[in-house]
Amino acid sequence: MDAFYASVEQEDFPEYRGKPVIIGASPGHRGVVAACSYEARKFGVHSAMPISQAYTRCKAGIYLPVRMKRYLEVSRKIMGVFNDFTPEVTQISVDEAFLNMTGTEKLFGTPEEAAYKIKTRIKATTGLNISIGIAHNRFLAKLASEYKKPNGLYIVSKGEELRFIDSINLGDLWGLGKKTLARLENNNIFTAKDLRAKDKTQLKAVLGNSSGDFLYKIVRGIDPGMYTGEIKNRSVSNEVTFGEDTKDPEVLKLTLMELSYKIIFRTLENEEKGRTVQLKLRYSDFTTITARETQTSPIISAEELYNIANKLLKKKWRKAEAIRLIGLGLGSLENINTPGQIDLFENNYEQSKKIEQVAMAIRKKGQKITKASLLNRNSRGDM
Repeated sequence: MDAFYASVEQEDFPEYRGKPVIIGASPGHRGVVAACSYEARKFGVHSAMPISQAYTRCKAGIYLPVRMKRYLEVSRKIMGVFNDFTPEVTQISVDEAFLNMTGTEKLFGTPEEAAYKIKTRIKATTGLNISIGIAHNRFLAKLASEYKKPNGLYIVSKGEELRFIDSINLGDLWGLGKKTLARLENNNIFTAKDLRAKDKTQLKAVLGNSSGDFLYKIVRGIDPGMYTGEIKNRSVSNEVTFGEDTKDPEVLKLTLMELSYKIIFRTLENEEKGRTVQLKLRYSDFTTITARETQTSPIISAEELYNIANKLLKKKWRKAEAIRLIGLGLGSLENINTPGQIDLFENNYEQSKKIEQVAMAIRKKGQKITKASLLNRNSRGDM
């Protein structure tokens, strides 16, 4: 995630503009930074940092609680604007989406012209700036959106893929974690060019089959399908270990929302839908509990998944105890086109329509993609 939450606060409260805004736990309390503005990052503050450490680095910061309802309200407005430009919008988090703009040239002009129209509409609608990357696949579009931040626009033309990738530090390539980078450096691989000099067999020997194949593709500008993971045991799950154990309910809810978007996106990319929500909590003493709830109809939206997960959290969390890890899963998966009770008895047209729109976008994912990622009004950064 970018500094989306901080940008919303700065837009809603003009007195915060140009100042270090830090969202999460309050100083003096246990918890972590959920998001922060670029002004705060100049002090070395970053997301997931213990709030005590953030306060040590930035005592002059404006420390604010998470306002999830407000962030979701703004997010819905933004996605509404995106849908005015194309029906093929694939939202991957609260503040990020891929837009397939193929076939819209007569309506909105060239990709660059369309991008500026989108930026103008978002600014007029929300007061926020966005950064847009344009390329023929999602991986490159994602990288391009981060290349000229904040409030940027960058186009990766066909034939320019390798030059573009070579201009990016290896650590900034999407999908490479610290452990993978360390392993590459131990094998004298420091740049994208170094990676391309290795064949697929060599990379798999160093990193394993999955990571080796992933890196082989991305340094050649090939979309690795990073969203399409194998679904094993008919479930998809993600979890987060906090840098510091937390009792902050807003941080926990914010984390659940992020996990909900990741899980829903992965299932829809695999053309799956699920009914069983599972929550996992691990306390400071490493005691782990789980809770699950199965719905009668499939869950196909992140907000629906989040609402169920939040309900389970309220039921199971022993609030006197700090949480070290939180995980979320969606199970009882089936093909997205499989008819069920909701189709036979409830005739839920809007839900079926959403499924079909996403499925269509997935089938056409090889076409030209424009990726828009929200920034704070003057910045962008990861969560």
